[in-house]
Amino acid sequence: MTQHIKIVNKVPLKTSAALLMRRQDRSISEQEAMSVLQNADYGVLSIASLDGEPYGVPLNYCVIDGTIYFHCAGDGKKLEILSQNNSVSFCSVGPAKVVPEEFAMNYESAIISGKAEEVTGSEKLSALEGMVKKYSSHFIPEGLEYIKVNASVARVYKIVIQSITGKARR
Repeated sequence: MTQHIKIVNKVPLKTSAALLMRRQDRSISEQEAMSVLQNADYGVLSIASLDGEPYGVPLNYCVIDGTIYFHCAGDGKKLEILSQNNSVSFCSVGPAKVVPEEFAMNYESAIISGKAEEVTGSEKLSALEGMVKKYSSHFIPEGLEYIKVNASVARVYKIVIQSITGKARR
């Protein structure tokens, strides 16, 4: 089986023949997939417990230097599963438009696989600031104050990307 290795985020990304998408005509470059990931409004984190129970949850997130960051509360199902199994899949979909006369949809999407791990200290604060910049860019001073008051109760995770694929119909 042929393997291609790409470097993103200083981590070798592996793409094997088994992972190649069926519709190669819809495949987009790794750079385009990263752009979709950076610009989408939200993504869906998919995880599975050790006994195989799947769980998917939509998240706000930001991308800093090729790494995905998200925040969450101090406990809950997502954190319980991540403490057992930190292997994740994350999907983002950019703008989509139904094309009714073609029985189709124009879209762009990116799917990554990787490992999630909690971050603390300056990396946590940088991630929270990144989310303020992404979602509240007109309220940076207020957002930084909000972080100062609430950072201690938030947990922040990063997803180290191991592979990324993108697909589009434009």
